Amino acid sequence: MTVNAVTHLNFRGDAHAALTFYQSVFSGHLAVVTYKDAGNVQDPAEADQVMWGQVAAENGFKVMAYDVPSSQPWDQGENAFFLSLRGETAEEVTGYWEKLTEGATVLQPLSPAQWAPLYGMLKDRFGVTWVVDVAVEYNAG
Repeated sequence: MTVNAVTHLNFRGDAHAALTFYQSVFSGHLAVVTYKDAGNVQDPAEADQVMWGQVAAENGFKVMAYDVPSSQPWDQGENAFFLSLRGETAEEVTGYWEKLTEGATVLQPLSPAQWAPLYGMLKDRFGVTWVVDVAVEYNAG
């Protein structure tokens, strides 16, 4: 039996644009079900918003997202979560970093760190904070 934990991002009207952007960065398959598709329209203005969406790439990247209906509270928050992206090589990580920085605020430039060959942090154009690094084996003290 296998269990996977998948980051599920919540938006207010930007889920489709965010998923499309993440697909442009990581490739993979984009699946989107709108409230209209599911027959669950509570507010006609939100009929085409995402009730469930996902990007799943061959390299193992997967993220889910939806648009929180206006009838429910939503607060993006400041530090509620980070999305951690870890790659095996500097080349792989740098390629994703360059694409993610489009319209982003770089909080920590991608550069060598004490714990990784490369590490960086950015807040993308959808307000999602990404921590990006090259994964290395941890050697405890």
